[in-house]
Amino acid sequence: MVRQDLPGAGTVIRYAYLWSHEAKLGRTEGSKDRPAALVIAKRAEEGQCVVVPITHREPEAPSIGIEVPPELRTRLGLDGERQWVVLTDVNTFQWPGPDLREVPGRDPATFVYGTLTRAFFRDVLAHMQTLIRARRVTTTGR
Repeated sequence: MVRQDLPGAGTVIRYAYLWSHEAKLGRTEGSKDRPAALVIAKRAEEGQCVVVPITHREPEAPSIGIEVPPELRTRLGLDGERQWVVLTDVNTFQWPGPDLREVPGRDPATFVYGTLTRAFFRDVLAHMQTLIRARRVTTTGR
């Protein structure tokens, strides 16, 4: 049985991420399960979450991302290819939500890859705060 407790900020999960450009086309489901997504718990007592995707595709303008360091990818159990946290496209949802997916090959079954380092998470939050103030973040509610 997969544990469904609300994770803490900085937790990386497996999630069926819906990109904003997919939502603009009228889609309600993500085209694939993201290998990982960053979870930021928002109003934890209510289960509100904000997630940003982690992707192999390097962000192109106007998207902005931060590359996940190789040692962090290894610690999370992600593959060895370069990956980025995209900071300009977010999903919001009520935890646990129907878009969580089990991480392949994990026993016991879990949605969680692990957590970001504090330093990397601080960088992500600092960049996101700047982008939010500049109104450069697109939010898709799920």
